Amino acid sequence: MCPITIGAAFTAAGTATATQAAVGSAILSTAMGGATSILSIQGQAQAAKAQAKAQANQTQAERQRLQQQQSAERINQRFQQEQADTQLQKSSIKAQEARATARVSAGEAGVSGLSVDALMNDLTRKQAIFNYGLTRQQEQSNYATELRLQDNALGSSQRMLAINKPIEQPDYLGGILKGASTGMNTYGTLGKITT
Repeated sequence: MCPITIGAAFTAAGTATATQAAVGSAILSTAMGGATSILSIQGQAQAAKAQAKAQANQTQAERQRLQQQQSAERINQRFQQEQADTQLQKSSIKAQEARATARVSAGEAGVSGLSVDALMNDLTRKQAIFNYGLTRQQEQSNYATELRLQDNALGSSQRMLAINKPIEQPDYLGGILKGASTGMNTYGTLGKITT
């Protein structure tokens, strides 16, 4: 064999080996890029799923908190109404007793007519003033309760908005591009090593 033919054979063998190495590098870099893409997308999907679960739990807890708060307000409102009703009832009984006592006293003293009527009217007026004041106070208390309930609901809505921010979904294109970039970098690094 002539020396030129032997050199050409070695060159051909070297080129074949280099081609095989390049193909192997390309396969390896493609596999690494694909694995990076899959892992990136899976990680993003798991994070989105975990965030959705956390948001659902926080949303449920906020609903329960609001319901308990609203129930406590309504219980307090009913308690105050019962107290006002009891005071009105006691006031009515005391006014009746006072009028009855005044009538009996006037009758025993021999007083009748306009002076007794004026006394009865005065007692009735005092009862009406007390009842009006108590009723007005209860109306204002009910109004304040309604405002607190509305404020509680508004605050809860704001907390729900803070809890339920949009969940970032997996970025498939970004994951693929990141994998491709990793594959290209790996291919470039392997190419430098083999040459």
